[in-house]
Amino acid sequence: MTMTASSHLLPDRIVAVRQFNRFHTRLVGALGDRVLHSDYSLPQLRLLYEMAHAPAQAPASAAQLGRDLGMDPGYLSRLISSLEERGLVQREASPDHGKRLALRLTDEGRRVFAGLEAASAAEVAALLQPLSEADQARLVGAMAQVRRLLGDTEAPAKAFILRDPRPGDLGIVIQKQAELYAQEYGWDWTFEGLLAEIVGQYVKSHDPARERCWIAESEGEVVGSAFVVKQDDDTAKLRMLYVDASARGLGLGRRLVDECLRFARAQGYRRMVLWTNDILVSARRIYQAAGFELIEEDRHHSFGKDLVGQVWARDL
Repeated sequence: MTMTASSHLLPDRIVAVRQFNRFHTRLVGALGDRVLHSDYSLPQLRLLYEMAHAPAQAPASAAQLGRDLGMDPGYLSRLISSLEERGLVQREASPDHGKRLALRLTDEGRRVFAGLEAASAAEVAALLQPLSEADQARLVGAMAQVRRLLGDTEAPAKAFILRDPRPGDLGIVIQKQAELYAQEYGWDWTFEGLLAEIVGQYVKSHDPARERCWIAESEGEVVGSAFVVKQDDDTAKLRMLYVDASARGLGLGRRLVDECLRFARAQGYRRMVLWTNDILVSARRIYQAAGFELIEEDRHHSFGKDLVGQVWARDL
């Protein structure tokens, strides 16, 4: 069998996933006979949840629940019977299929489920409460990533927000952009020095009335940035447009450029310029789509590479 570059890590990854599964089942109490200090097991609670959230016009059926939850039919039947005996579930003819029985919660079932939902929410809130806002965002984002990677079609689509920088963000932007360009273009450590110089100058002489930085965040992680700085009274300069590889395809680059143009226009600038290199094809496409035109080129040796620098500009 041909070994892939990362196949030697597979056993460690299996161990890591199994360790996480053990931690998670212990955390949520999945191994106990009863959950949320109630008289119900986790499988029973899951059935109540599915029935409670089924559309009124399309109530759940035993066959559907078995498919969706991957439960053995005999075990599922015993669980449903146990809930019927407690007066929480009733079977009735399906509105769209006379030969199929639909499962609905009784009034008592809805009352019990509401109490269990409140207890579950309180339990999760207690888990999140000790975490900072940033750590909560990272946790929720990591959970969404796990769901998508493991094929959960109901996992939330990846999205981003733009916000002002917080302590630590500027260093993250420098590091991530330097690492990305090293991986994709082979640029050396001197590019990181340029980024640090740009950020340091922005902080040192920042004019909040005419300059701004945007940080893009997705699932609790920094995934992009853009800066507008003053070149002169009439000209704004767009600097350090960065989109992380994990955020490609979301329209983030175009959104960042649009925000820069909108800000510059609102602050009274008449023109915007930027400097890039011709090998940054994706960035150039964004600039062209936003109305920038190439006005100057020059060959230079920087960041360990022979490059062609470009100046792009557009009127506001």
